Amino acid sequence: MKIPKPVENLIVALERLPGIGPKTAKRLTFYLLHVPEDEVAFLARAVSELKGGTVICDVCFNVAEKSPCGICAAPERDRTTICVVEEPLDVWAVEATINYRGLYHVLQGAISPVNRIGPEDLRIGELVTRVRDARSGDAVREVIIATNPSMEGEATAMYLKKQLQSLNIKVTRIALGLPVGGDLEYADKVTISRALKGRSDF
Repeated sequence: MKIPKPVENLIVALERLPGIGPKTAKRLTFYLLHVPEDEVAFLARAVSELKGGTVICDVCFNVAEKSPCGICAAPERDRTTICVVEEPLDVWAVEATINYRGLYHVLQGAISPVNRIGPEDLRIGELVTRVRDARSGDAVREVIIATNPSMEGEATAMYLKKQLQSLNIKVTRIALGLPVGGDLEYADKVTISRALKGRSDF
């Protein structure tokens, strides 16, 4: 059976998205065929405006509507602390806690020799410059490394620590351990070990 060209084109386009396989792409395509036209138009408009309506912040490299972004421009944020994350989605995750009031620095990835991503491909140089050149009133006192607890995230964290240690600031790493609601018996040795090392007063 010959598939109509517009249907085939959308299936192919959706398959290129991360986490979308051929079956999911087909399901989504046929779902969109049956929803009201205004919903499809809304989706098409949102996708077409995505690139033109966003920029990368010149300060922290987060995705924003303008540069500097709302977080970097907010006078009430603690400018002495910078939380370093891998991707913009990580900023949203930390912001959702409502506990952190400092600034951010988005690396736009992690060191991964397998994928040929080295330190020079990330925003590490900009972080070092940002910390070193901060004005006295906004001097950075602490950098929190919040890269993912993966091999790439750990390698990136170690590299960052080495780059920042000469700047006479406090460099910390987020505690890594057991998730809320998780069972101790199902946790791996590394996770339990980190949870023990990161224990706090109770």
